[in-house]
Amino acid sequence: MEALSPPIAVSQRQRARLVAILVSVFVSLLLMVAKFYIYWLTNSAAILSDALESIVNVVASSFALVSVVLAAKSPDPSHPYGHGKIEYFSAGFEGALIVLAALGIFYEAVPRVFAPRVLPHLEVGLLLLLAVSLLNLALGVAVVQVGRRTRSLALVADGKHILTDVYTSAGVLGGLALALWTGWYWLDGLAAVLVALNILYTGAQLMKESSAGIMDASDPKLLEEIAGILQEHRKDLWIDIHRLRARRSGDWVFIDFHLLVPKDLPLEEGHRQVKELEGIFNARYQGMADVLIHLDPCEQVECPICGFRPCSHRKAETKEQKLWRGETVTAEAPGKDEALTPVPGDTGKNKND
Repeated sequence: MEALSPPIAVSQRQRARLVAILVSVFVSLLLMVAKFYIYWLTNSAAILSDALESIVNVVASSFALVSVVLAAKSPDPSHPYGHGKIEYFSAGFEGALIVLAALGIFYEAVPRVFAPRVLPHLEVGLLLLLAVSLLNLALGVAVVQVGRRTRSLALVADGKHILTDVYTSAGVLGGLALALWTGWYWLDGLAAVLVALNILYTGAQLMKESSAGIMDASDPKLLEEIAGILQEHRKDLWIDIHRLRARRSGDWVFIDFHLLVPKDLPLEEGHRQVKELEGIFNARYQGMADVLIHLDPCEQVECPICGFRPCSHRKAETKEQKLWRGETVTAEAPGKDEALTPVPGDTGKNKND
């Protein structure tokens, strides 16, 4: 199971996100102006393609700023599940803009391959582009790190977008340096085409990730993480767990599952167990967990996997308890055959035996 990032207070996460995205917008705007100046200086198609992508960076960063602000809002009557999904829309929007930028680069670059032009002031332009690229690299790495630390898909997407701009600049620098050395100015157009192919792939990946989030695709890492939390705090009263479902939405984690308990467990005690589980998840996710637990009464078929004692309804001795992990807790309620099947690697005991 993947280790969790160090805990960060919700307010601290929001402040870190806001500062990171504001810096991203401001620096991206400055770098865009610098790249268009370098294009004016050199008349290079490859540098123009780099500058065009920078326009997308500024627009996308601005959209990410809006999504970060909205995602921080708490659930309300009109949005009971919160506003976190705006981050998926932001990531998809950035991916679409990257794809459009790639198409624009193709349009500008392909003719330059077959009709190359001499590029003036290329040495100065390359030095300026190198300085801009290094600054952009530092910005992209920082934004991605803040996004991962604060679990913001919008920031991670924005940082990756900035890094694709760095890859663009690196390809442009390499192609133009070779053109300067050899005099083959058709390499200007070829470098732009190769860069466009790379950012086209990046944009498609961002759109795919965004679509998965919007459609609530399964998150195996999150499910495994939750299964580990349940296994860590396991009690004999909790006979089994099934139908676990979970998703993230901004800072919030939404969890629901069925908890199998002894059939004669009093309602008040069942409620207490549910509140205890809610407390465990809220402690782990710093109050940002929305937990829904459905209590199921046990049946005789579950006796071989039940460690609860004493039990007046027991019809068979405990044979082996299942180890709770992602693939077992997400399954439907076990039938007779599954209940009697030991889980490989399980010791048949838990911490409360």
